[in-house]
Amino acid sequence: MGVPEYSLVLPACDEAETIPELIRRLRDVIERLDGPAEVVFVDDGSTDDTFELLVDATRTDPRFRVVQLSRNFGHQAAITAGLDFARGRAVIIMDADLQDPPELILDLAAKWREGYEVVYAVREDRPGDSAFKRATASVFYSALRRMSETDVPLQVGDFRLVDRKALEAFLSMRESNRYVRGMFGWIGFRQAGVPYRRNPRFAGHSKYGLRTMFKFALDGMVGFSTAPLRVALKLGFVLAGLAFLGGVAAIVLKVVGAYVVPGWASLIVAVTFLGGIQLWMLGVMGEYVSRIQDEVRQRPLYIVRQTEGFSPRGDAGAGESAATAPEDVGVAGPSTSASGVPAGLQNNEQ
Repeated sequence: MGVPEYSLVLPACDEAETIPELIRRLRDVIERLDGPAEVVFVDDGSTDDTFELLVDATRTDPRFRVVQLSRNFGHQAAITAGLDFARGRAVIIMDADLQDPPELILDLAAKWREGYEVVYAVREDRPGDSAFKRATASVFYSALRRMSETDVPLQVGDFRLVDRKALEAFLSMRESNRYVRGMFGWIGFRQAGVPYRRNPRFAGHSKYGLRTMFKFALDGMVGFSTAPLRVALKLGFVLAGLAFLGGVAAIVLKVVGAYVVPGWASLIVAVTFLGGIQLWMLGVMGEYVSRIQDEVRQRPLYIVRQTEGFSPRGDAGAGESAATAPEDVGVAGPSTSASGVPAGLQNNEQ
């Protein structure tokens, strides 16, 4: 197969119950697209039969390919791995749990044909999510939009179509703590949204627990806003002003004879309050410093253990270098080639 018009990138972790139905629906969709397509699955450290089912799909349909990571590197790193391997002029990112309907890809492609370079899916209804998740997501995205200079659309996840020009810009950013939807907002280009109804999971359970969601939100907030750091300055001014007013009040009370010796309670409250604020700000600064450390270490974003469905080196046609499988197990690090694919990214099929 030559260079495809479309690449579908799907990270998957322990989705064995969903894979057969997902593959059936994907085959139906790519048959209806207005150009040749490939499907790149990224197995992000699954412990069930996800990888075996995906390998079976590559053996019955040459349009399917699988990249198996050496362990679970996280959803955002898995998306990046799939984008590194994708070859299409338009690349679609979606999850493998069927909450994002594959059929919407046709609408995303139609919008792309109108000249938009990033087309994202907007969740108009989310019946599969709990009320707590919907409420916290709304609060987070509203806060991020107010504190960040990057325009991150509300009710938008990672489900989107990206033109090759925009994808190359995205792939040039190899930061360790990745917030993919924010990164696509940062690169700019012409963007548009397509509304849809997000379905409940087809099977299984969400891999995003409360702890994972908190880290995800923290990555977005720290990665795209310095507002938490500026809080210290503003809070310092407020506390200094309150202390000054407190001093003036104490003098006035002394002059009018109403002054009384303050008790231990007020002193303890003031000391613990200020101490808590200081520790909180140290924690905020620590989050930024820890991300500096991550970037300085320059560890790879992921490590590829195995690939299936990719052409052996030497058999690829023009423009197919990104889909070949080089000789050594490779990693995605900060160094990228002209095509946006990190040097030494892939490994041989095993």
